Amino acid sequence: MNNNVRPENMTRIKTKVLADAFIEKEIKNIREQVKDKKVLLALSGGVDSSVVAALLIKAIGQNLVCVHVNHGLLRKGEPEQVIEVFKNQMNANLIYVDAVDRFLDKLAGVSDPEQKRKIIGAEFIRVFEEESRKLTDISFLAQGTIYPDILESDGVKAQHNVVGLPEDLKFELVEPVKLLFKDEVRVVGKALGLPDNMVYRQPFPGPGLGVRCLGAITRERLEAVRESDAIVREEFAKNNLEGKVWQYFTIVPDFKSVGVKDGKRTFAYPVIIGAVNTKDAMTATVENLPFEFLEHLTARITSEVKNVNRVLYDLTPKPSATIEWE
Repeated sequence: MNNNVRPENMTRIKTKVLADAFIEKEIKNIREQVKDKKVLLALSGGVDSSVVAALLIKAIGQNLVCVHVNHGLLRKGEPEQVIEVFKNQMNANLIYVDAVDRFLDKLAGVSDPEQKRKIIGAEFIRVFEEESRKLTDISFLAQGTIYPDILESDGVKAQHNVVGLPEDLKFELVEPVKLLFKDEVRVVGKALGLPDNMVYRQPFPGPGLGVRCLGAITRERLEAVRESDAIVREEFAKNNLEGKVWQYFTIVPDFKSVGVKDGKRTFAYPVIIGAVNTKDAMTATVENLPFEFLEHLTARITSEVKNVNRVLYDLTPKPSATIEWE
């Protein structure tokens, strides 16, 4: 079978029974490929890498070495969730790297979106390489490649495939979900026992909150993005909108406006809320949120998030806008 072609007769994984059968088959395949050797995985906490991690833990246990790099651009609670789920609950061989200062120092003063992406990607490679060189007897690199990645990028997935590693670190690849679509990966993740808020996590850009903190990233505005995003996600869940809206998030631009708080003049940032629905991300419509709900979000964000005095709602569909702002 050509590894880059999904068999036409491959059954779509839509039920737990089919997911269990897939898991059993892939555990056998992984053990046959890896044998008693060790596998390295860059575990971001996203759906694809999390499902691959859970699958490999079942297959080879402590011979999987997961590296979770906290670059400071993750959403609130995500690094803690990775540690709790994989290290504490699944007893994974997990290496946690706190690289927040390192990334933010590199990004200081950089406002161009593409340059920010390049810095984040290059620095991740360097951190991952450093951690890799501390380890011994690693023969394989696991990836969260899924079938759309093969179709769109000829088998290379930048988020999980650590492209750019030196030649002496070119490991043999392990890609157990490479023939699955995203919805199938979620069904498998659920069958593996991963929590719903990890399995059904919203799409999240590779550079993380770095592209939602518009312009040059500052710790002040990055914290405003993180805290406001957490409020929006919490309220969507409370109001039964979680899963009904494809993606919802906040953005903090690099400018301030005048406001009033406790009878005193303020000069602070606005928070922009986006909420869209789409089938393929090629076009997107804006979710028609109740005005009372928007008022409630505004009240919480302006009272709970530091250095914020204004909340806006993005009403622009794709096209003419894109879903992310950078």
